[in-house]
Amino acid sequence: MKPGNKTVTTHFLLLGFAFQGKMQLLFFTLVSVMFLAVLIGNSLIVVITTIDRVLHVPMYYLLKNLALTEICYSLSVVPKMLVMLLVERKRISFTACALQLNCVILFVTCECFLLAAMAYDRQAAICHPLHYATMMNRDRCFKMAIGSWLSGVPVALGFTTWLFTLPFCGRNRVDHFFCDVSPMLKLVCADTALFELLIFIATVIVVMIPFSLIVISYLRIIHAILQIPSAVGQRRAFSTCAAHLVIVTLFFSTAGVIHLRPKSSLSSNMKKMVSLSYTVVTPMLNPIIYSLRNQEVKQSLRTCVDKWLLKKQMAVFFPPR
Repeated sequence: MKPGNKTVTTHFLLLGFAFQGKMQLLFFTLVSVMFLAVLIGNSLIVVITTIDRVLHVPMYYLLKNLALTEICYSLSVVPKMLVMLLVERKRISFTACALQLNCVILFVTCECFLLAAMAYDRQAAICHPLHYATMMNRDRCFKMAIGSWLSGVPVALGFTTWLFTLPFCGRNRVDHFFCDVSPMLKLVCADTALFELLIFIATVIVVMIPFSLIVISYLRIIHAILQIPSAVGQRRAFSTCAAHLVIVTLFFSTAGVIHLRPKSSLSSNMKKMVSLSYTVVTPMLNPIIYSLRNQEVKQSLRTCVDKWLLKKQMAVFFPPR
């Protein structure tokens, strides 16, 4: 804090979760295991979809970008949270807090649009199979991925810069485990009505428009599936969408609750648990859902492992000179 007419906030204290003793250690271990699963699972998706030419198709290209988003999002939040569980001074600098919030908004926005792009891909594959190669060509797929990554840049930079230029008047106790919009707004000692209105409008655009596009895509998919005469054909068509549909449900049911209402009536502990869900749990489940339900991914993983083991065996019998 700097003396003078105005008290300047130079750092924040993240209150995090109110666990003590063995419960704190248990929670730390649980989150660490899930975080490790996020990194390993999503990294495997990225590696497999990159090195295996069989998976060089639009669906897996978008899945690779989704996995990258999950890795980046978890890395921006979870490591700091784990450190805070081990130290008494749960401190984060003003700049680091702003950077963390910027990353949260950026990657959440990116994931919303990536999920919408994946829904369009499934719609094109099921509703227009003869024109799929044209509708989802390499150029369009690349533009969808780049557009998803860039979509969050103006939103993240704009609102983060705006929020952190508002006066905090020395109030620095953030009732959360990372710097998010809702707990940060509670520290501002100025009128935030305009900020709340504009961020609500931006959130509706970022969350509801992709969600609406996903709903429209699945209504068309369901209509197309119902036109398939055989029950076996219907099940096969729906199975190609099941993993994506589960991920969409998990993500929007948790992230939407928090970000659509920055000052909602949810209790602080409930907000933390919901945030933990889409910060760690959902990114952990994404590769599991896709790998367990997708024969191509499992086959590709087995092939990569077999090649790696064969290479190791060759190195043992024929060591390099």
